[in-house]
Amino acid sequence: MRYRTFGRTGWQVSEIGYGMWGMGGWTGSDDEESLKALDRAIALGCNFFDTAWAYGQGRSETLLGQTLRAHKGVTAYVATKIPPKNMKWPGKAEYFVEDTYPPDHIREFTEKSLGFLGLQTIDLQQFHVWSDAWADDDRWQRAVDDLKHEGLVRGVGISVNRWEATNVLRALKTGLIDSVQVVYNIFDQAPEDELLPYCQANNIAVIARVPFDEGSLTGTLTADSTWPGGDWRNLYFNRDHLTATLTRLDRLSPLVPEGMDLPELALRFILEHPAVSTTIPGMRRPAHVERNLAASDGIRLPPRLGDALKTHRWNRGPNATP
Repeated sequence: MRYRTFGRTGWQVSEIGYGMWGMGGWTGSDDEESLKALDRAIALGCNFFDTAWAYGQGRSETLLGQTLRAHKGVTAYVATKIPPKNMKWPGKAEYFVEDTYPPDHIREFTEKSLGFLGLQTIDLQQFHVWSDAWADDDRWQRAVDDLKHEGLVRGVGISVNRWEATNVLRALKTGLIDSVQVVYNIFDQAPEDELLPYCQANNIAVIARVPFDEGSLTGTLTADSTWPGGDWRNLYFNRDHLTATLTRLDRLSPLVPEGMDLPELALRFILEHPAVSTTIPGMRRPAHVERNLAASDGIRLPPRLGDALKTHRWNRGPNATP
């Protein structure tokens, strides 16, 4: 496992971290298998774990806390997230701060997460949704500053709305935000335009989430793919989006080098960008952990392959047609 500096915090974090949404918020999760996967990740050098209260209303945080207690003495960085008070995703400009992140709500859910995790301090507390319409409101600013000064959190981050990579730049200019979590993968390359250069220039950590585009870049998606009722992927891969995604996957597949599969290529693409501090694939089984963490070996993609992957950028947005 290779490590990168997590922005101004100076933490040395595994360049492939652990995304925990799947074990708390997706169908088909098994807690015992999740715990085995977490154990295997720690054994292989993964030390950055991203969870959230919303991932099973504390279920994912509880699993992580149990794992950390079983590995006392091991350095691990814990990142979690505060849900918006109105419990609406994504964050929108028409919502007011009192609807999303009033100070008492920020503190309440930080304390809840500390309880589920069994910790006295959270390394990175993040806003789970965001709109830059709230950036200048001093209520959330004072709240996170207080949490830092009281030692309840060490760093503060923002998880950016999908396909809205620049809808955070005003907040970053406050100097209060230590990291940004953004959707960045072979298809979703828009963060390269403004967000990643800004973070690199200002020593703000970048967490690249959704490296496999919710599963399409694992190579397992087909025209017949379905998920149980209530699974979020049924919404994401609606019929039109599924068809468009499969068309793009057909164009991409010839670029996968011999001896490499699509998930490995997807991870290596992300690690090519120097602004990325860590990427957080979702992993629910030890086999997933072993496959994904193996991509952290320092081997670079050939420049011509990197250039070819750039042509697979898919400009999507909140109002865009897939």
